[in-house]
Amino acid sequence: MATGLPEPEPLRALIDALRGLPGVGVRTARRMAYHLLQHDPDGALRLGDALRDAVGGLCHCERCNSFSQTPLCATCENPDRDPSVLCVVETPADQNMIEASHGYQGLYYVLMGRLAPLEGVGPDQVRFAPLRDRVRDGRVREVILATNFTAEGETTAYYLAEMLRECGVKVTRLARGVPSGSELEYVDAGTIAWALMERRPN
Repeated sequence: MATGLPEPEPLRALIDALRGLPGVGVRTARRMAYHLLQHDPDGALRLGDALRDAVGGLCHCERCNSFSQTPLCATCENPDRDPSVLCVVETPADQNMIEASHGYQGLYYVLMGRLAPLEGVGPDQVRFAPLRDRVRDGRVREVILATNFTAEGETTAYYLAEMLRECGVKVTRLARGVPSGSELEYVDAGTIAWALMERRPN
Protein backbone atom coordinates (compact mmCIF):
# COMPACT_ATOMS: atom_id res chain seq x y z
CA MET A 1 0.00 0.00 0.00
CA ALA A 2 1.44 3.35 -1.07
CA THR A 3 1.93 5.86 1.73
CA GLY A 4 2.99 8.88 -0.37
CA LEU A 5 6.04 11.05 0.03
CA PRO A 6 7.42 11.56 3.52
CA GLU A 7 6.37 14.99 4.81
CA PRO A 8 8.85 17.37 6.44
CA GLU A 9 8.26 17.75 10.18
CA PRO A 10 6.90 21.36 10.01
CA LEU A 11 4.37 20.30 7.36
CA ARG A 12 3.35 17.23 9.33
CA ALA A 13 2.92 19.37 12.46
CA LEU A 14 0.72 21.82 10.53
CA ILE A 15 -1.45 19.00 9.18
CA ASP A 16 -1.81 17.50 12.65
CA ALA A 17 -2.81 20.90 14.05
CA LEU A 18 -5.45 21.40 11.35
CA ARG A 19 -6.82 17.91 12.00
CA GLY A 20 -7.71 19.11 15.49
CA LEU A 21 -10.46 21.30 14.03
CA PRO A 22 -13.99 19.80 14.16
CA GLY A 23 -14.97 17.96 11.00
CA VAL A 24 -11.47 18.09 9.49
CA GLY A 25 -9.94 14.77 8.55
CA VAL A 26 -6.40 14.08 7.42
CA ARG A 27 -7.11 14.63 3.70
CA THR A 28 -8.85 17.95 4.27
CA ALA A 29 -6.11 19.04 6.67
CA ARG A 30 -3.46 18.18 4.08
CA ARG A 31 -5.29 20.18 1.38
CA MET A 32 -5.56 23.16 3.70
CA ALA A 33 -1.90 23.00 4.61
CA TYR A 34 -0.73 22.77 0.99
CA HIS A 35 -3.06 25.60 -0.04
CA LEU A 36 -1.77 27.93 2.67
CA LEU A 37 1.87 27.15 1.98
CA GLN A 38 1.64 27.17 -1.80
CA HIS A 39 -0.94 29.85 -2.58
CA ASP A 40 -1.28 32.07 0.50
CA PRO A 41 1.82 32.14 2.72
CA ASP A 42 0.95 35.69 3.87
CA GLY A 43 -2.49 34.47 4.83
CA ALA A 44 -0.91 31.59 6.74
CA LEU A 45 1.19 34.05 8.74
CA ARG A 46 -1.86 36.25 9.43
CA LEU A 47 -3.77 33.17 10.57
CA GLY A 48 -0.95 32.23 12.93
CA ASP A 49 -0.77 35.76 14.34
CA ALA A 50 -4.56 35.93 14.76
CA LEU A 51 -4.65 32.61 16.60
CA ARG A 52 -1.80 33.67 18.87
CA ASP A 53 -3.49 37.02 19.62
CA ALA A 54 -6.86 35.37 20.28
CA VAL A 55 -5.44 32.75 22.64
CA GLY A 56 -3.35 35.32 24.49
CA GLY A 57 -5.77 38.24 24.42
CA LEU A 58 -9.12 36.66 25.28
CA CYS A 59 -10.48 35.57 28.64
CA HIS A 60 -13.84 34.36 29.90
CA CYS A 61 -16.37 36.98 30.96
CA GLU A 62 -16.79 36.79 34.73
CA ARG A 63 -20.56 36.91 34.43
CA CYS A 64 -21.59 34.99 31.30
CA ASN A 65 -18.48 32.83 30.69
CA SER A 66 -18.28 33.81 26.99
CA PHE A 67 -15.09 35.11 25.40
CA SER A 68 -14.12 38.69 26.17
CA GLN A 69 -11.15 41.05 26.17
CA THR A 70 -12.23 42.51 29.50
CA PRO A 71 -13.46 41.01 32.80
CA LEU A 72 -17.05 41.77 31.74
CA CYS A 73 -18.07 41.47 28.09
CA ALA A 74 -19.93 44.19 26.19
CA THR A 75 -23.24 42.29 26.37
CA CYS A 76 -23.13 41.92 30.15
CA GLU A 77 -22.21 45.60 30.54
CA ASN A 78 -24.99 46.81 28.23
CA PRO A 79 -27.55 48.65 30.41
CA ASP A 80 -30.25 48.12 27.78
CA ARG A 81 -30.25 44.34 28.26
CA ASP A 82 -32.92 42.78 30.49
CA PRO A 83 -31.13 41.22 33.51
CA SER A 84 -34.24 39.31 34.59
CA VAL A 85 -34.03 36.88 31.65
CA LEU A 86 -31.04 34.57 31.21
CA CYS A 87 -30.49 32.41 28.13
CA VAL A 88 -28.25 29.36 28.62
CA VAL A 89 -26.37 28.15 25.53
CA GLU A 90 -23.68 25.56 24.93
CA THR A 91 -21.17 27.67 22.98
CA PRO A 92 -20.40 31.26 21.94
CA ALA A 93 -21.39 30.24 18.40
CA ASP A 94 -24.89 29.40 19.68
CA GLN A 95 -24.99 32.76 21.46
CA ASN A 96 -24.10 34.54 18.22
CA MET A 97 -26.94 32.77 16.38
CA ILE A 98 -29.49 33.90 18.96
CA GLU A 99 -28.14 37.45 18.79
CA ALA A 100 -28.42 37.37 14.99
CA SER A 101 -32.16 36.71 15.34
CA HIS A 102 -32.61 40.18 16.95
CA GLY A 103 -35.43 38.65 18.98
CA TYR A 104 -33.78 38.43 22.38
CA GLN A 105 -32.81 41.28 24.72
CA GLY A 106 -31.88 39.41 27.88
CA LEU A 107 -28.49 38.21 29.09
CA TYR A 108 -26.60 34.94 28.60
CA TYR A 109 -24.69 32.18 30.30
CA VAL A 110 -22.40 30.14 28.04
CA LEU A 111 -21.69 26.63 29.29
CA MET A 112 -18.70 26.06 26.97
CA GLY A 113 -19.83 22.46 26.63
CA ARG A 114 -22.61 20.00 27.47
CA LEU A 115 -23.10 16.91 29.55
CA ALA A 116 -21.72 13.80 27.86
CA PRO A 117 -21.61 10.98 30.41
CA LEU A 118 -20.19 8.48 27.93
CA GLU A 119 -17.26 10.83 27.36
CA GLY A 120 -16.75 11.47 31.06
CA VAL A 121 -18.12 15.04 30.92
CA GLY A 122 -20.18 15.76 34.01
CA PRO A 123 -21.60 18.84 35.79
CA ASP A 124 -18.21 19.77 37.27
CA GLN A 125 -16.55 19.88 33.85
CA VAL A 126 -19.31 22.05 32.37
CA ARG A 127 -19.23 24.45 35.35
CA PHE A 128 -22.88 24.45 36.38
CA ALA A 129 -22.10 25.89 39.84
CA PRO A 130 -21.41 29.48 38.61
CA LEU A 131 -24.71 29.40 36.72
CA ARG A 132 -26.58 28.33 39.85
CA ASP A 133 -24.89 31.09 41.85
CA ARG A 134 -25.84 33.68 39.26
CA VAL A 135 -29.48 32.58 39.20
CA ARG A 136 -29.57 32.91 42.98
CA ASP A 137 -28.51 36.56 42.90
CA GLY A 138 -32.16 37.67 42.97
CA ARG A 139 -32.19 39.47 39.62
CA VAL A 140 -32.96 36.53 37.34
CA ARG A 141 -36.66 35.67 36.97
CA GLU A 142 -36.57 33.34 33.95
CA VAL A 143 -33.94 31.00 32.54
CA ILE A 144 -34.29 29.96 28.90
CA LEU A 145 -32.56 26.65 28.18
CA ALA A 146 -31.26 26.94 24.63
CA THR A 147 -29.02 23.89 24.51
CA ASN A 148 -28.94 21.95 21.26
CA PHE A 149 -31.54 19.32 20.42
CA THR A 150 -29.04 16.48 20.50
CA ALA A 151 -29.01 13.65 23.04
CA GLU A 152 -26.32 15.50 25.00
CA GLY A 153 -28.13 18.83 24.73
CA GLU A 154 -31.38 17.30 25.95
CA THR A 155 -29.60 15.64 28.88
CA THR A 156 -28.00 18.96 29.76
CA ALA A 157 -31.34 20.80 29.55
CA TYR A 158 -33.04 18.22 31.79
CA TYR A 159 -30.29 18.38 34.40
CA LEU A 160 -30.29 22.18 34.39
CA ALA A 161 -34.09 22.36 34.65
CA GLU A 162 -34.05 20.18 37.75
CA MET A 163 -31.21 22.18 39.28
CA LEU A 164 -32.63 25.62 38.53
CA ARG A 165 -36.19 24.95 39.65
CA GLU A 166 -34.79 24.57 43.15
CA CYS A 167 -33.66 28.21 42.87
CA GLY A 168 -37.25 29.39 42.52
CA VAL A 169 -37.03 30.77 38.98
CA LYS A 170 -39.13 30.10 35.90
CA VAL A 171 -37.38 27.64 33.58
CA THR A 172 -38.34 27.44 29.89
CA ARG A 173 -36.96 25.47 26.95
CA LEU A 174 -36.32 26.79 23.46
CA ALA A 175 -39.23 25.61 21.30
CA ARG A 176 -38.89 23.13 18.49
CA GLY A 177 -41.02 22.96 15.38
CA VAL A 178 -41.41 23.33 11.65
CA PRO A 179 -38.96 25.89 10.20
CA SER A 180 -40.45 29.10 8.81
CA GLY A 181 -41.07 28.96 5.06
CA SER A 182 -40.84 25.16 4.86
CA GLU A 183 -43.30 22.72 3.30
CA LEU A 184 -44.44 19.78 5.43
CA GLU A 185 -43.72 17.36 2.60
CA TYR A 186 -40.00 18.05 2.99
CA VAL A 187 -39.80 18.26 6.79
CA ASP A 188 -38.48 15.20 8.62
CA ALA A 189 -40.92 13.19 10.74
CA GLY A 190 -39.12 13.91 14.01
CA THR A 191 -39.48 17.66 13.56
CA ILE A 192 -43.18 17.30 12.75
CA ALA A 193 -43.69 15.14 15.83
CA TRP A 194 -42.10 17.80 18.07
CA ALA A 195 -44.16 20.53 16.39
CA LEU A 196 -47.36 18.59 17.12
CA MET A 197 -46.42 18.09 20.78
CA GLU A 198 -45.51 21.76 21.21
CA ARG A 199 -48.46 23.19 19.30
CA ARG A 200 -50.10 26.35 20.65
CA PRO A 201 -53.44 28.17 20.18
CA ASN A 202 -53.69 30.18 16.97
